[in-house]
Amino acid sequence: MAQSLKKLPLSKKILFALGQLGWALASYAPGNLLVYYYMPPETGGAIFAPRIYQGFVLGFLTVIGLAFGASRLFDAVTDPLIAGLSDRSKARSGSRKKFLRIGALPFALFSLLVFTPPAAGISTINSVWVFVTIIIFYWCMTMYVTPYFAMMSELGHDPRERLLLSTLISITWAVGTAIGTQVYSIKAIFEQAGLAPEASFRLVIALFALVGFLCMLIPILFIDERAYSRRTENTLSITSSLAQAFRNRNFRLFTISDLVYWTALTIATSGLVYYVTILLRLEESFTSTLQIVMFGISFIFYLPTTVIARKTGKKRLMIMAFILLAVVYTLIITLGTLPFSARLQGFMIVILMGIPLAVFGILPNSIIGDIADADAIETGQHKTAIFYGARTFMSKMGQMLAGLIFPSLLLLGSTREAPLGVRLTGVFAVVFVLLGLICFLFYNEAHILDVLRRVPGDAESDIKPAGGEEERS
Repeated sequence: MAQSLKKLPLSKKILFALGQLGWALASYAPGNLLVYYYMPPETGGAIFAPRIYQGFVLGFLTVIGLAFGASRLFDAVTDPLIAGLSDRSKARSGSRKKFLRIGALPFALFSLLVFTPPAAGISTINSVWVFVTIIIFYWCMTMYVTPYFAMMSELGHDPRERLLLSTLISITWAVGTAIGTQVYSIKAIFEQAGLAPEASFRLVIALFALVGFLCMLIPILFIDERAYSRRTENTLSITSSLAQAFRNRNFRLFTISDLVYWTALTIATSGLVYYVTILLRLEESFTSTLQIVMFGISFIFYLPTTVIARKTGKKRLMIMAFILLAVVYTLIITLGTLPFSARLQGFMIVILMGIPLAVFGILPNSIIGDIADADAIETGQHKTAIFYGARTFMSKMGQMLAGLIFPSLLLLGSTREAPLGVRLTGVFAVVFVLLGLICFLFYNEAHILDVLRRVPGDAESDIKPAGGEEERS
């Protein structure tokens, strides 16, 4: 911690944040459209020709659900591995940038290959293809994303700097994701120009991959990691670092809540096109309109989220966000039955959802950075990437669970005449988000801030922890 470091200027903070825009855009389709492409909504006409078996396997699972779940499990397991290797790397150009360079190009390339099965019609070859390509995609994504988050924490030398960086990368994540949500509208434009639906879809994903790759190059080319990143040596093995991270009670509570939050969020975001086309009986392209409104609302609340978090602490805002998400997911169950227009029902959902998305977009990365710094003070071992890797391990386990559940629910009813499975996705989302809230209530923010205050200038004295934590700590 005593090393002499430059403070990262705002211009370079922005350049660093553009890497987040890149990986958010490149990862959007594999993360959100896999079920849409391989099990499209049944609205009376085929969007894409079926390429894999559409029924139940192993009793209650699906081929695409197993592919999504297996890839997220593999992704989750490799996160701590890449994190540990990154923590222990001594590359001359920077331990984090080394992994960013390796991962960027194949990350972008496989985001497209996932949607290019080789055989026409339903085929075992296509099932194997989607399993292999989605697993390779997530391996390459981990190579970029986990060291990127660790680098973010090290470029921010105190909680205030980390909160600013977290806000900036949340903005670029929102921009990248908002662009990704326009896939339905851009696809419709290409279709109007004469391209078939499948060719239009693949062209959109190819453009996302290209722009994403170029943005992911920016931190590699323009950020001097060794000049700006605050690091100390971690001499622990990967397994020891991981075990020590999970012995941290606050980290454990946070990651469990994060797991169930991501389960709920993945179910709901994967279901949005089904809510629009099946429950609201509207055109597919309206999904893009709703998503851009949602991210616009989220963007508006980024600055208030940052300001309020500095004054009151992050825990209060996270609790409020959990509660609002539970309300939104409850409303999803009722879509199409409310006594006002279908379009207004859709706007109501995404406007309400934009607020908690702002909170969850900014605060978790900053919270992990605080936990990692506090742990380094208490243990003498700096293992930032391990904390981010373990956090993403848990969040991806949540996404894996959602990937298994969501397509199975669709088989219980995903038509306009029989929408039971689509409505059940809302029920499951509510249950998971309430479990996340319960876990997060036990997170002790006051203890983390107290530890950080042991290093002059590291904690923000104007932050007030959530009520009652002063006494508990």
